[in-house]
Amino acid sequence: MEENFKYNEEITDRLKDIYKDVIKDLGEDPEREGLLKTPERVAKAMQFLTKGYKQNPDEILKSALFQEDYSEMVIVKDIEVYSQCEHHMLPFFGKAHVAYIPNGTIVGLSKIPRVVDAYARRLQVQERLTLEIRDCIQRTINPKGVAVVLECNHMCMQMRGVEKQNSSTTSSAFTGLFLRNDSTRKEFIDLIQAKLH
Repeated sequence: MEENFKYNEEITDRLKDIYKDVIKDLGEDPEREGLLKTPERVAKAMQFLTKGYKQNPDEILKSALFQEDYSEMVIVKDIEVYSQCEHHMLPFFGKAHVAYIPNGTIVGLSKIPRVVDAYARRLQVQERLTLEIRDCIQRTINPKGVAVVLECNHMCMQMRGVEKQNSSTTSSAFTGLFLRNDSTRKEFIDLIQAKLH
């Protein structure tokens, strides 16, 4: 939660001065009552929104690995994703669906959304984010396969540029059995589309 996040005061002070100049350059008065604290708020918000740079996703997974004989698909779906496009620093957001097939090792379920968040809370492109999540799980847990699907809306497409408000982007990445076995991949796709609850 944001309340527990530790802000770097030196970075906050530097960014605060920069955002004050940005507000002025955009034609606003940074001394106006409603904007007086905005540079500091934005400086803190940007540190929080990019906190993934200070997190090690591999270590997040390694903190909760367990030896288990289970060898069927494990899916964590509808993981909320909030990130920022590295081209315009505007938000993109949506859902991640992540699956793996254990190979003698399982991971605590809460760690998968934490890994998604650690990579999402950086300046990103959706395609790289998809691959980073997949590769982290593959190298850390060494499962028989990993599947990742992201479905996101991009404010850089909806608020500016092409201005297509109803567009969304889907990206996917697979390893192992998900890559080699069509029926395994289809089972994953069917399960993330199903409303089981």
